[in-house]
Amino acid sequence: MHSWMPKSVACYAVAMSEMTIARRAVAHRGRRLEYFTIAWNTLEGLIGVGAGLLAGSISLVGFGMDSFIEVTSGATLLWRMSVDEDIERRERNEKLSLRIVGVCFIVLATYIAYEAISDLIRKTAPAHSIPGIVLACVSLVVMPILSRAKKKVGNALGSAAMNADARQTDFCVYLSAILLVGLLLNAAFGWWWADPIAALIMVPIIAKEGIDGLKARHCCA
Repeated sequence: MHSWMPKSVACYAVAMSEMTIARRAVAHRGRRLEYFTIAWNTLEGLIGVGAGLLAGSISLVGFGMDSFIEVTSGATLLWRMSVDEDIERRERNEKLSLRIVGVCFIVLATYIAYEAISDLIRKTAPAHSIPGIVLACVSLVVMPILSRAKKKVGNALGSAAMNADARQTDFCVYLSAILLVGLLLNAAFGWWWADPIAALIMVPIIAKEGIDGLKARHCCA
């Protein structure tokens, strides 16, 4: 009866060791994704805000500022990944990471709403922005690929924060599409109001993400 017990214990130890190694590999992949997220969104934010200020486009400025929030999200995810093997600290950092990003989104939604309404009241016409159009097009290609990769890591780790970060990348795709439509309508037809309207369409999407973050809710779909 006792002859199989050491072998069973040894097999269990090996299995647990393999699971730990596999989890570390996934966590390492997650860190690489967040490093890329930080680098990409820093560049995207600089281009978006810079081009938006030059063109007087609130939707483009808002898109650029959203990219900087993605940088904040990426940094908090790196912080969360640094304690992945400590279950207690991992869970605490999960909730704090979501709430930090949630506050940033609420602030951004408030800013965009104020500026967009002000532009509509003043009838401020933004200039055409070719850099903004190119930026939106590139984002529509890169963001879906990045989101899929993050979802794989999030599901493998059972990480609410990583899945929430993937959702933020998803809604960055939606913002890119909204931004592109507004910029194209302004460039092709001179519809100045398309830019602030596009910005206002972004507001409830951004605000909902912020509220979900503050409530520490997530969706693993």
